[in-house]
Amino acid sequence: MINRKLRVAMIGGGKDAFIGAVHRLAFNMDGQVELVAGALSVNPELAIESGRALFLQPDRIYTDYKQMLEQEAARNAEERIDFVSIVTPNFLHFEPAMLALEKGFHVVVEKPITFTLEQAKLLRDKVRETGKLLLLCHTYTGYPMVKQARRLIHSGALGKVRKVYVEYPQGWLSTYLEGANNPQAAWRTDPKRSGKAGAMGDIGTHAFNMAEYVTGLEVTKICADVNTVVEGRLLDDDGAALLKFNNGASGVLMATQIAAGAENNIKVRVFGEKGGLEWQQEEANTLLVKWPDRPAEIYRAGSGYVDSFAKHNARTPAGHPEGYLEAFANLYRNFAATLRAKLNGQEATPEMRDFPSVEEGVRGMAFIDHVIASGHSEQKWIDFTV
Repeated sequence: MINRKLRVAMIGGGKDAFIGAVHRLAFNMDGQVELVAGALSVNPELAIESGRALFLQPDRIYTDYKQMLEQEAARNAEERIDFVSIVTPNFLHFEPAMLALEKGFHVVVEKPITFTLEQAKLLRDKVRETGKLLLLCHTYTGYPMVKQARRLIHSGALGKVRKVYVEYPQGWLSTYLEGANNPQAAWRTDPKRSGKAGAMGDIGTHAFNMAEYVTGLEVTKICADVNTVVEGRLLDDDGAALLKFNNGASGVLMATQIAAGAENNIKVRVFGEKGGLEWQQEEANTLLVKWPDRPAEIYRAGSGYVDSFAKHNARTPAGHPEGYLEAFANLYRNFAATLRAKLNGQEATPEMRDFPSVEEGVRGMAFIDHVIASGHSEQKWIDFTV
């Protein structure tokens, strides 16, 4: 039986990297995981400086992820890492993930899962071949009230789903920020590092995943309008799509990064035959459920009446706000609990196993391909195939 913290090595996420710090806050929150090694930057000096700042042992501070995975795999069982967390730009997801799986390590990876759909399918094959776990960091699925929404729909409380609206407005790229030496803007708007999509790859994939996760449905057709609004930008920064789902429902998806003044309020609304619900990140602890024949209901995170999946992912009593970091930590906690059960030959509960994985990653990359293809096509409506 494994009775210790799970050991993780991080690829990317060094000094001043936003998402790397978020990952470390998330996996430290429950005391189940410890960072023991890292190849934290492609810049050797920054990699070493970052490792020292995190108090890693000198022999486990690496300047190359391939060297790290080779040497970590060669360590004895009492020292060897259990999984790798990949927090690099999109073009550096696939190769580290494949090598980590080949070396026998489980994987956590930022979204979108790879640079291309073809890579995502190869990674899916490798996950199936090795039997290793993979966590894909669609953070917003970690919120208790998002899980409550999913469970209500799954229970049939709303009846057959008819209409889905999901939106993700941001305003941080409403100017040519990549021309002002902003590193986050620079790589996210660079086709060589981000891929064929900008806003649709960065936040559109979150909106797409939210629509499918909450409803439990799959998109079968898509009709998109994709725009590049800011002059000089190389990738899309604004777009919308009409969706058709596999139960006949229709949907509307909006993702934009040029909505000046907007922050980060991803929002989903679902309407069924019997009623509807809505959730938004700015009011993350509240789920609003509406009925045609009686007053609306307000579900609150941490309350005793919520479903077991919402309870499992709530950390404080009702009235104590939880937010983005806690939702992110829920992904790691569920992944770690499932991994611990696997290593101990035990069965993880459905609540533990409720985290995004490689299948969602493949569908996210298919979304990018289809939304860009539709946006550039005069035909517009295209079949969503994986």
